[in-house]
Amino acid sequence: MKRNIAIVAGGDTSEHDVSLRSAQGLYSFMDKEKYNIYIVEMEGCNWRVLLSDDQQTPVDLNTFGFTIDDKETRFDFAYITIHGTPGEDGRLQGYFDMMRIPYSCCGVLPAALTYNKFACNQYLKSFGISVAESIRLRKGDHISDEDVMSKIGLPCFIKPSLGGSSFGVSKVKKQEEIQPAIDKAFDEAEEVVIETFMEGTELTCGCYKTKQRTAVFPLTEVVPHDEFFDYDAKYNGKVDEITPARISDELAKRVQTITSAIYDILECEGIIRIDYIITEGHKINLLEVNTTPGMTTTSFIPQQIRAAKLDIKNVLSEIIENKFTK
Repeated sequence: MKRNIAIVAGGDTSEHDVSLRSAQGLYSFMDKEKYNIYIVEMEGCNWRVLLSDDQQTPVDLNTFGFTIDDKETRFDFAYITIHGTPGEDGRLQGYFDMMRIPYSCCGVLPAALTYNKFACNQYLKSFGISVAESIRLRKGDHISDEDVMSKIGLPCFIKPSLGGSSFGVSKVKKQEEIQPAIDKAFDEAEEVVIETFMEGTELTCGCYKTKQRTAVFPLTEVVPHDEFFDYDAKYNGKVDEITPARISDELAKRVQTITSAIYDILECEGIIRIDYIITEGHKINLLEVNTTPGMTTTSFIPQQIRAAKLDIKNVLSEIIENKFTK
């Protein structure tokens, strides 16, 4: 009997529509001969199964299923592809844990930790991972321009500590840009991070592990056409994405080794993607950890899976079946 798979997308942040694009990508990749696959869009307490372009039906949150014509369908597995709350920060994982429903990514604690960029980077710093110097602000906090320039320097990045897809991120070069950038970031999240700018080569590396396999993918080099890897670069093609990256084999292996180590330190599950910047002297600096990375047909992870000579359909099946094997 086929398992019923819910690709859970949407969420409650600016990344809602980006998440739905990932859901469509996952739907196109998954093995439809092996699974019954549905996209579940959620926003607040409104959860619905998207049956077609013009047909949807509500999800029963008591069973995590739905009913059509008196026939009940319950989901056996949730593939979480929400970028932002509640799917990337651990809240949705808590629901599935209580419902005893297996899911694709890490559990509550790793999700909550990695969703908070400042907390995650400071935690990994204690394991010897190099990260940018940074300051965290919470709603109501104030920092003077002078403190930013003396403690962090210019240029710097000011961004939400929570969330992704580069919403609310600014590269600040002038003193008069500091406070507007902080306000912009606070429009997206309750916490803001001010980080030292690091000049170098930006790389990203995907990884997944199951009981049978450890796979660390070839690296992608990220070359934005503009100042940094912003929303336009990510989703409107204003970037060159080069897989495998144009770096030495030795440096690539070092990045892959660090990626695998971070996966284990954080107790990740499923597919993750970690972003880095390589500065002078081939120093590897962590930017952030993504536990529900983008999965559109042009996203980094599908590119890297192809470069690794793996079949994405089989990779996703491995991730699903891993939760049902002892």
